[in-house]
Amino acid sequence: MTAPQNPPRSRGGEPSRSDGGGGAVTLRRPEVYAARRARRTMSLPEALLWQQLKGAPGGVSFRKQHPIGGYRADFYCAKARLVIEVDGIAHDMGNRPERDEARTALLEARGYRVVRIPAADILKDATAVAAALVALVSPPPPPPAAVPLPVNGEDLSPKKNPPRLRGGVASATEGGLLDSPTSQP
Repeated sequence: MTAPQNPPRSRGGEPSRSDGGGGAVTLRRPEVYAARRARRTMSLPEALLWQQLKGAPGGVSFRKQHPIGGYRADFYCAKARLVIEVDGIAHDMGNRPERDEARTALLEARGYRVVRIPAADILKDATAVAAALVALVSPPPPPPAAVPLPVNGEDLSPKKNPPRLRGGVASATEGGLLDSPTSQP
């Protein structure tokens, strides 16, 4: 009787998947692997825009080459369900415009908002494009307060009998400021 043999190894010493060797069976979808490959081979406009969007500018997180259904978004903001597509020259050729319109309609029907940015705009000023995208998904600033806020401990609650001015001097009986009313000469 012979001892069981170890599985064949690949060149790096790790079990080889192609020749029946060990290795974990993966349950990831194929589009995840395609997205990972695409992240390593982004176009110049995509890379320039990503340099501005990575690191959550303004507290807004973006993902690059994010799979959504059977599609892959160039950039995606989950907080706002915003899909950002960088349209280069290839998007104007052949049947790409019709395919892009169908894709946009499908994504919008699923509740996503789609923004298409020409690659030329990113090449001109990637910082401005990124700032516009962050502003698009950031919440608007709160409205100004209707009542002015107290300053240095002031109490702005309404008074029962506020003093009224007569000729520039407050009445003592109404405001309790003086012992007797004063009249102006």
